[in-house]
Amino acid sequence: MVINMIKNIKIFANDNAESFMAGKLVKEKLERAGFCINNENYELAVAIGGDGSFLRMIKKNNFNSDIYYVGVNTGTLGFMQEIKMSEIDKFIEEILEEKYKVENIGIQEIIINNKEGMQKYYSLNEILIRDIELKLTKLNIYIDDFILEKLISDGVLIASSMGSTAHNLSYGGSIVFPEFSTLQITPLGVVNSKVYRSINNSIIVPDKKIINVIPDNKDLLVTIDGENIEVENAKNIETKIDDKYIKVLRLQKYNFTQKMNEKLL
Repeated sequence: MVINMIKNIKIFANDNAESFMAGKLVKEKLERAGFCINNENYELAVAIGGDGSFLRMIKKNNFNSDIYYVGVNTGTLGFMQEIKMSEIDKFIEEILEEKYKVENIGIQEIIINNKEGMQKYYSLNEILIRDIELKLTKLNIYIDDFILEKLISDGVLIASSMGSTAHNLSYGGSIVFPEFSTLQITPLGVVNSKVYRSINNSIIVPDKKIINVIPDNKDLLVTIDGENIEVENAKNIETKIDDKYIKVLRLQKYNFTQKMNEKLL
């Protein structure tokens, strides 16, 4: 991979006092190292806070694939936040020496069709599809035009590899290494009886394949990375990971297995 030289940096810090002070310290260290803090044209975006701050940073940049992203953790879990405050000097050194790693993270593309037409969204983590009144949903789930099942459940979560350690994990889904550009179909509260049969386990789907959800319930509550969208008279929802991605910076020592041990155990 060709790594472009990083000179201009924008800092996205949470509003709380701890993140504000951390942002101030990071800014001072970066400027002393010769970097320019630039809010308009920048090669690197730095989120300071927890995982929510990383998500907000990506959204504010409209999932721009041309810049690099990294997170400095001042929150609790910080699964997306690569850098600890104690590692700031090491991180700056690796940027200066261009020794860092870059990981391309696939972005989930979502198309919602209803009476108002088509709306397109992007997601870093997941999309959650439920009945608008949180009743049981009946969802016909297709993969590349082939019927998978008619899912009778509380809803369905479709998570990216990056999002596999978020709500997906809480609902019993599998952890997927983020370098795999996959989607994961994880059902919520499945109904299984003599009348209805559904798959209880999560299903991992490779990139390029289209997951198409056609609801019997026409009014849906769709949650994309924590933001709720009420969809009336829904026709279908399509989602896939195709060519859209973001570039995430990693320290040389970054190891996902070690991160799982550190964050989850």
